[in-house]
Amino acid sequence: MRALGKDRQVLAVTHLPQVAACADHHYVVAKKRDKAGTSSTVTPTDTAQREREIARMLGGEKISDTTMAHAREMLHAPNTP
Repeated sequence: MRALGKDRQVLAVTHLPQVAACADHHYVVAKKRDKAGTSSTVTPTDTAQREREIARMLGGEKISDTTMAHAREMLHAPNTP
């Protein structure tokens, strides 16, 4: 994915934190249902929000120190070709 993105635009929708961590930008897509119907939102993340979202993808809604550390490691690891 990273190699593809070097010379073209790539948009990936994923539940895999390993894929999401490779992106240059991260957006959170959320769906909400209410009496009026269903709506979706797309929200860009900053660095701290992105780390929390990757941690959530790794370990679920309850984010631990371990999942946060793993998310930071994934996001800040040197890029490999």
